[in-house]
Amino acid sequence: MKPMAHLGVGIGWRPEIADAVERLSGLDWVEVVAENVCPGHLPESLLRLRERGTRVVPHGVSLGLGGADRPDPARLAALGERAVALGAPLVTEHIAFVRTSSPVLEAGHLLPVPRTRDALDVLCENVRIAQDSLPVPLALENIAALFSWPGEELTEGQFLTELVERTGVRLLIDVANLHTNRINRGEDPAAVLDAIPLEALAYVHVAGGVERGGVWHDTHAHPVPPVVLDLLAELRSRVEPAGVLLERDDDFPPEAELAGELAAIRAVLTAGPAAPAVPAAAAAPSAPVETVPAGPGTGPRPVEEPVRTRVALGQAALLSALVAGTPVPEGFDRRRIRVQARALAAKRADVVAKVAPELPVILGGPDPYREAFLSYAKSRPMTSGYRRDALDFAEDLLIRDLPADPAARRRLTTWWRDRAGARPPRRIVRWARTLAGRAA
Repeated sequence: MKPMAHLGVGIGWRPEIADAVERLSGLDWVEVVAENVCPGHLPESLLRLRERGTRVVPHGVSLGLGGADRPDPARLAALGERAVALGAPLVTEHIAFVRTSSPVLEAGHLLPVPRTRDALDVLCENVRIAQDSLPVPLALENIAALFSWPGEELTEGQFLTELVERTGVRLLIDVANLHTNRINRGEDPAAVLDAIPLEALAYVHVAGGVERGGVWHDTHAHPVPPVVLDLLAELRSRVEPAGVLLERDDDFPPEAELAGELAAIRAVLTAGPAAPAVPAAAAAPSAPVETVPAGPGTGPRPVEEPVRTRVALGQAALLSALVAGTPVPEGFDRRRIRVQARALAAKRADVVAKVAPELPVILGGPDPYREAFLSYAKSRPMTSGYRRDALDFAEDLLIRDLPADPAARRRLTTWWRDRAGARPPRRIVRWARTLAGRAA
């Protein structure tokens, strides 16, 4: 593993703050959500940043490498295309699962994988598949979690260390997520930093959140608290990070506040003596520790299907409880699972409102929209992306002769028909045609 090239201090590029990002002085690089850009139609702001020599790193959120299924080749290809289009030195993703295939369910969020031998075997094989498919190196991020899995066999530090040893993957350490897991799961951030191979560090994330009822929510919509900057200092006392990035995804502050948060990060990185850089000779993980035996010259043996099946059953039971209202599996903290379920439904409502901003307008404003969507979400788990979810929500309302106002119902019908495209005739299609005939 070669030493990571210097990145410096950066910020997550988002369309809402694109102009501000271009004006920020001393900005070294940006990170963009991979799924939010199209390789052939990059935003003008990103193109201008690249022309100025600002590096751009795509950060994926939908691969689900911790899921029981092998990575989707189409998603891997899409991530690779974005890396090439952006001239990125690496791509990043998460140690998480985001969906199940039996039943077909989408979380719309990053969920923790169990720190068990089975889950680690599956994750390692999925990571190797991804590495073989991507045109640039891969780094994986530790995620924030609201709950723990019962029956875990490894600590966070052991899990991450063995992942690096077995795959050579780099780590993206989010110090805000370390703080989240300290509050929510009782994990000691210093113990994690002491245990993991920091020579594998690609870069670092810093973000804000908020505590409600004893639960820390990693919102990316609040200022970075001092306790997170303290963790950045803890990490820097152990290793000089190649890059540090500020994440902000919502409730964007004025430009001056963003600049102030970047200045606070720089102050941490320059305070006191610097940690020694990892020497090139040390910048390689120790010898692989394979729990799945390999035959001579054959490389790691594929994970046996019973292992993937066990992981799949556990993830399906959990995700079904979170988004479909089935019973909470034995051993989980039921209160935390309820908190997570509410958070997932609220995020669905928020993202659908951004994907389809016409819906809150048609339904009479944010509050009526949110009430209607949360009612829909209780019985209709997401099975595809957010755009499909928006269409399914509208379809569900129309089938139930909602909204009650005929004019609003006609507007919703028009909106749905304009976006649904050519699909096989179904009950809603026949109904919409009938309604359109009446309106005429």
